Amino acid sequence: MAWYDDLLSPFRTAEYESGDVVGYDYDVGKILGAGTSALTAGAQIADLLGYDIGGSQQQPAGYQGGIPSYTVARQQVPGTYDPDRRPGSGGQRYFTDVRYDGGDTSAEAAGLEALNRANAAAKTRENVPMTEVYAAREAGAKPVQQLAAGGIASLKKSKYLDGDTDGMADEKPAMIDGEEPALLSDGEFVIPADVVSHLGNGNSDAGAKVLEDMMARVRKARTGSEEQGAQIDPNDFLPV
Repeated sequence: MAWYDDLLSPFRTAEYESGDVVGYDYDVGKILGAGTSALTAGAQIADLLGYDIGGSQQQPAGYQGGIPSYTVARQQVPGTYDPDRRPGSGGQRYFTDVRYDGGDTSAEAAGLEALNRANAAAKTRENVPMTEVYAAREAGAKPVQQLAAGGIASLKKSKYLDGDTDGMADEKPAMIDGEEPALLSDGEFVIPADVVSHLGNGNSDAGAKVLEDMMARVRKARTGSEEQGAQIDPNDFLPV
């Protein structure tokens, strides 16, 4: 039996004999359908392997280039640190945008520096707009007081607070670090931070303890108590 007899045997529909010859009838539709299925499967396999039906290799789809190489350029904006500026006040740019062409970013950095200086939200430690400070500097004015050095900005030297208001009123306007009221009154004497430190031989806490002990001795000698006297209303003791 020839090889094609085995191949076509599933498609036989009848068997007949003609003398010594045995013949068969076949379902042509089934044979054509099987051939079409085989061609389709072959095309799918060829596509997976990258070949078309003619046997030539297909061009792969998608990006076939290499990994691009870039030169990154970024620069720090000059002038971002200023001792007069309150840290965290008003957003400012510290670096230029990242560029991938390796170009010059100095012009962008200079522009961002100008924008930082024009930022109206930036404040000093004394809550003054930095734009005013920059303008004063350009006009040759003295820079703002550095509160980080300690003490009260308006009373950097020893000072007796003269005036006729109540000695316990705590009404003299003064701020510590631009945030906390100093609660000063007329008749008080402000001692600068360096003198307090000197009294403690370089330790301000020790110097403050020396002053506290001195105040306690003076009060004890004058009133018999080391505590400050109670506040009174003078009107309660004036004649009607």
